[in-house]
Amino acid sequence: MRGTRRTSDAPRSTRPRPRAVVLLGAQRFDPSLGAAVAELGIKGKIATITAGWQEREADDDDLDAHLEGRAVNLLLHERGEDVFQRDTELLAAHRERQETLRHRQDFYRIRLGHELEAQHVIRQRAAPEAILADEASASIDAIRDLDAWHLSKCAAVRKTFEDTFKPAARPAVAAHIAELRAIVRECDAVAIGGGHVSTLLNRLVLFRIADLVETRVVFAWCAGAMAISDRVVLFHDSPPQGPGASEVLDAGLGLVPGTVVLPQPEDRLRLDDAARVQVMARRFAPAICLAMPARSRITWMGGRFRSAHDVVGLMQDGKSVPLETPGRGAS
Repeated sequence: MRGTRRTSDAPRSTRPRPRAVVLLGAQRFDPSLGAAVAELGIKGKIATITAGWQEREADDDDLDAHLEGRAVNLLLHERGEDVFQRDTELLAAHRERQETLRHRQDFYRIRLGHELEAQHVIRQRAAPEAILADEASASIDAIRDLDAWHLSKCAAVRKTFEDTFKPAARPAVAAHIAELRAIVRECDAVAIGGGHVSTLLNRLVLFRIADLVETRVVFAWCAGAMAISDRVVLFHDSPPQGPGASEVLDAGLGLVPGTVVLPQPEDRLRLDDAARVQVMARRFAPAICLAMPARSRITWMGGRFRSAHDVVGLMQDGKSVPLETPGRGAS
């Protein structure tokens, strides 16, 4: 798998870029979305995406109230169910694609576990400092190569599906895309919530949301923030079922380049464990890993981050540092 690592996190797109993208911490109990909306001067309607909530996506009264009645729910999960009911061929192909991706994820997870275990064992060995540094780098390179190889396989599966079935051109999908385009045109911003990240990402891609956004401001939190980054990373340092291993799930929409989003670190990350922090930061470099606790937010605008509130960056030296205006590839 040597040589498969990409020199950039995602291919550059010619589509219009959002004027700004705001990443936020979890919104369920102590929402900060309203403050971010006010900070960017958004006065009009806001298209909301709660597809990650799946069957509960319409239960958005609290979100709408927080946005002062300006939310317009795009109902992407419901639209997806309508598409699959009307286009059974696409449904069968989608299920086959998802099953293929699940198999890929299972085999990747097995290999990843061995690579991470080897990295941990090598880290404990006694040897001259220069040798240890060289071996540590080799371990990280092996993990990075595996991550890149897995992403390339996922991309190939998705490309085959797109090339074969051309979902955006199928009548059931195209009709919804046309409706969504008309709705989004009447909105000043798009807000993407959390929930089940795979479901959310699939609906965002199916309905070409990255194209419909155009230059509007995007607000995203939890799974939504993960889905609009270059790559979705699943993580939990202390899961109930045993030792945790952070794994790459798939490519995201790439609206915020060079960033790995880590929501709810207060429940999922051991930020006081320098060894874990260092591995995470080095593994995904030059992307910067952003831990996004509740009430945190940070804005991507004009090719850089600005206006950070309570965001924590994972550094390659193993430190977790509160960020104000971080640069990319911090070390």
